Amino acid sequence: MPGGVDAHVHPDEPPLFGKGSTADNYETGMCRIQPSRVLPQVFSGSRSAICGGTTTMVTFAPQKKSEDTLLDTLHATHAKAHDNCYIDYSFHLIIGNPSLNALYEFKTLREEGISSLKIYMTYEALQLNDRQILDVLLEARKQKITTMVHAENGQVVDWITAQLEKRKMFAPKYHCTSHPPMAEIEATYRAISLSEFIDTPILIVHVSTPAAAAHIKQAQDKGLPIYAETCPQYLYLTKKDLDQPGFEGAKCVCSPPPRESEADCDGIWDGLANDTFTILSSDHCPFRYDDDVNGKKTSISEDYPVGHFKYIPNGCPGIETRLALTLSAERLEIKKFVQVTSSNPAKLYGLWPRKGGLVEGESDADINIWYPPGKMQEYFLNNKMLHREVDYTPYEGRKMKQWPRYTILRGQAVWDKENGGLLGKKGYGKFIKRDASSLAGRGIRENGTYCCEGDVYGNEVESSLTVARELEFITESDACPKRASSLVPKVIRAC
Repeated sequence: MPGGVDAHVHPDEPPLFGKGSTADNYETGMCRIQPSRVLPQVFSGSRSAICGGTTTMVTFAPQKKSEDTLLDTLHATHAKAHDNCYIDYSFHLIIGNPSLNALYEFKTLREEGISSLKIYMTYEALQLNDRQILDVLLEARKQKITTMVHAENGQVVDWITAQLEKRKMFAPKYHCTSHPPMAEIEATYRAISLSEFIDTPILIVHVSTPAAAAHIKQAQDKGLPIYAETCPQYLYLTKKDLDQPGFEGAKCVCSPPPRESEADCDGIWDGLANDTFTILSSDHCPFRYDDDVNGKKTSISEDYPVGHFKYIPNGCPGIETRLALTLSAERLEIKKFVQVTSSNPAKLYGLWPRKGGLVEGESDADINIWYPPGKMQEYFLNNKMLHREVDYTPYEGRKMKQWPRYTILRGQAVWDKENGGLLGKKGYGKFIKRDASSLAGRGIRENGTYCCEGDVYGNEVESSLTVARELEFITESDACPKRASSLVPKVIRAC
């Protein structure tokens, strides 16, 4: 099969959302354990990835609200990754401040090989209002950039958090209460509506609830270029995993949180099978558990002996286990498994056919060779088996049936499970410049049939006449003349 493409990875990020810093960086650099000392980081993000069959990752370059430029952020992230990665890589830009200067730099991002960005509808440090989101979507459409959206209603989360604090409910399990499904469902619907208004593609990241997935499926059935991602934590974990003795539940604190029951997990599996979810990413955001300086235990204090859910660093490790966990479940056909873990992320983020496929003369010869069904002895996952700077896995004890036997990156063997394990070298990974998304558009014809020619930005795809075209930000050749949208206000049409 093609090597895995993980398009949602958070290595070496600053504490944007509160306390803590991610444990893994891009290479074997330094792991911060105490302020007075640093230790060599023996296992890290890209090294862990290659040991689990991922040959390409797309990580994040986060712009802070106080910054007026995206290019400085991009260059700083390049400096962290250059000559340090075991696998090939690219970056999404996180937009914290969509200033006029930052929006103007979208064109330069494309010239630099960046064709995707991420925005947040929650988290005070990064949250954008609807007007700012529209600014981003409009400029993204002009430059053929795919916008990723963290869809949770931040004000709802803040309100419920305040109610819990009044009642002195601080334990890790209340993280689930503070991020209710309604906050994700409403924000998902709103993000879709804003995307439809501008007629530009978005990807809703880490979808956790079947009700949000239903909104996405409905939009897709209408012909809108709405894509969706989910992650293993929403296939395997539930809120019970946060309701553990003492502080143990903090290991599974992520946002959105795992949902109510196994029925929710089944609904997410169904979404993978029926094409609601375009990609399956890890959302690898690793914090050490037993670390009170940069890890999960930074939220413990005299006032909060079992921590305060609001201050627990959000995120779970998962880049190394994503592929094997999913394949071991035997709930997806092999073709679908390859699509959501490799070929679709490559197409969505402008890496295809170099990545995500085995196309003669065009692909990079990134290959995973797996054990034939039933030929690998079943085992129970243990964190000691893994290769990263994190002291736990949320999937401890899960029965596994698979792991990559060999992994090949650009024709070179970098993993041999039975003969030495890791063979790859730091610095072999390269930055990959990306083009616009190559996924087909989801246009719908007047007779109700789909029109999948062209790209997701409206070229030769019959859907709605957009505000972007009305404001003359795109040319007549960019859109079908039959488009007509009831969403565009008459006052804007008059302009």
